[in-house]
Parts: sequence; structure tokens; C-alpha cells
Amino acid sequence: MSDVVVRLGYAAGIAGGGALLYLALKLLVLARARRGSRSLERFLPGRPGVVYFTTPDCGACRTVQRPALSALQARMDGTLQLIEVDAADRPDLAKAWSVLTVPTTFVLDRQGRPRFVNQGVASAEKLLGQLRSVG
Repeated sequence: MSDVVVRLGYAAGIAGGGALLYLALKLLVLARARRGSRSLERFLPGRPGVVYFTTPDCGACRTVQRPALSALQARMDGTLQLIEVDAADRPDLAKAWSVLTVPTTFVLDRQGRPRFVNQGVASAEKLLGQLRSVG
């Protein structure tokens, strides 16, 4: 019985450590994106936004992420700024924002500061929740 408890303790420690590492990496990506957001010339302060990194050959971007972003824009009734960045065309910007995979979306507050990062496909509902939390 004690052997099982020890193994469960190890498993819980490994899972907890992985979760902490994941959160730390997200915070580092957001910190780097905040520095890179100064190079985002198309953002107009006053409205929240989503920066969407994609590439021409990204299947998930075309079939899942773009439709989710279109649905999100429709639900936001014109109050959302959507900035699409081709990571293949702008590798400097992708590097400044720590983009390692596409699609990657960043939710920006009204001042243009990145507040959330989503690596991989993010649903319209998830992005809407993130936008509501930044005001």
C-alpha cells in the first residue's frame, strides 16, 4: 500500500511541476510579446484586439481558426480589431512575439498590451471569454 502512495505522490509532483512549467512559459511568452507589441503598427488604441499569426500552408488556420475569428468578429459587432500576420512573410514579428507554431492568437487589451496567448486553435467562445476579461 505505501508503494502505491509513493508512486501517486511522484505522479502528482511530476504533473504539478509540468503545470507550473507550462504557466511559467506562457508568462514568458506574454512578457516577450509585450515588448514586441510596440512593433505592431496597425493597432489603434481604444478597442480590444486579436493578433492572429498564420502561414499560407496552415490547414488548421484556414479550416478552423479563420472561421472562429470570423464568428468572433460578428459577435463583437465591429468593436474588435483583428490583425492577421503571415509568420512566413514576417518572421521578425513572429520571433518578437515568440510564435513557435501556427495558428497562434494573442488577445490585446484596449491599450494594445497582450493579455492572453493561445498556441494552436482557439475557439470563438474561448477568445470571447478572454476578451471579456480584459474589458
